[in-house]
Amino acid sequence: MDIQEIRKHFPILDQEVNGHPLVYLDSAATSQKPISVIEAVSDYYKGYNSNVHRGVHTLGTRATDGYEGAREKVRSFINAATTEEVIFTRGTTTSINTVAASYGRANVEEGDEIVITHMEHHSNIIPWQQLAKEKGAVLKYVPLQEDGTITLEDVRATITSRTKIVAIMMVSNVLGTMNPIKEITKIAHENGAVMMVDGAQAAPHMKIDVQDLDCDFFAFSGHKMVGPTGIGVLYGKKNHLEAMEPVEFGGEMIDFVGLYDSTWKELPWKFEGGTPIIAGAIGLGAAIDFLEDIGLSNIEAHEHRLAAYALEKMSAVEGMKIFGPQDPAQRAGLVTFNIDDVHPHDVATVLDSEGIAVRAGHHCAQPLMKWLNVSATARASFYLYNTEEEIDRLVAGLVKTKEFFSDVF
Repeated sequence: MDIQEIRKHFPILDQEVNGHPLVYLDSAATSQKPISVIEAVSDYYKGYNSNVHRGVHTLGTRATDGYEGAREKVRSFINAATTEEVIFTRGTTTSINTVAASYGRANVEEGDEIVITHMEHHSNIIPWQQLAKEKGAVLKYVPLQEDGTITLEDVRATITSRTKIVAIMMVSNVLGTMNPIKEITKIAHENGAVMMVDGAQAAPHMKIDVQDLDCDFFAFSGHKMVGPTGIGVLYGKKNHLEAMEPVEFGGEMIDFVGLYDSTWKELPWKFEGGTPIIAGAIGLGAAIDFLEDIGLSNIEAHEHRLAAYALEKMSAVEGMKIFGPQDPAQRAGLVTFNIDDVHPHDVATVLDSEGIAVRAGHHCAQPLMKWLNVSATARASFYLYNTEEEIDRLVAGLVKTKEFFSDVF
């Protein structure tokens, strides 16, 4: 990978912030977009903006081809068996909520169990809380080890014959922990449960093969993988999706509408009510092209090198506390941290004055913050366009932050 050549595709990176060259270390929140993605969306609006599926005119046909062509790109990207298993949504949150509202309501009964972990993003906690309350089900948590990992022994001890749904993130957006999803899926299936994978922090950074994972559902978002905002994907095994009822009703998703009853289109369209996210899907297709041209294995290896370099350099900063696995081989490309006696928001503010963008707060993971015994943390997250030199600037900024607040207090 030639990182400097890759950076040329991202015009936003070529700017100064507060008098310093921008260092963007917040890709876990949202990634930047290459010119090819920006132009793909712009070309749709400038050249063939039209609704899809129903029109027989030329623009409608071109829009449909672009939209459905993007679905095939997604299918190939995650190795789904068929495009019938690829549902376009607004993002990971909508995808998980769809599974909870449709599959969950139809299959979870009083006394049944739903299993998640303490590290989950709020979007993979709240839908299951609500479903458990509605059905009288039991929400259970796989315990975390001291380093923020989970063990298969604890997974086996938590999942039982009463478990109906296991919902776990593939990569933690806070700890960087990479969970053994394939093995967890096997345990879930052995107990008669289905496996829902939050892949928001995995799909942008590593090769995904849903057939190899054997998961029942997999969700991810376009904006974290150099694609547009407002577009995401729900993968589901065909047998599950065929049995599930839609959760949104209206145009596009119907077959026949009568005065008192209606029937639904076949997969995947029965889950895509209303005018779909056409420009977003086309942009997501362009994002997939961009990532695959570089190679997901190359991206993953680059991020592991950056994470290892960051762990080494940041650990040398006085008062630094790094959360999550300390072995770079066990974590994805992000580092979440605190500095003694300095609030994370103050850390982020000082870094911003140096042109360095990191995220501070609870990262939509308040139960995990409670488990860590902190109210908030700072997070630096890396992607294909980041460099070791940018990590050096981060470390220099952290030293400056520490010195500033030591002088103040």
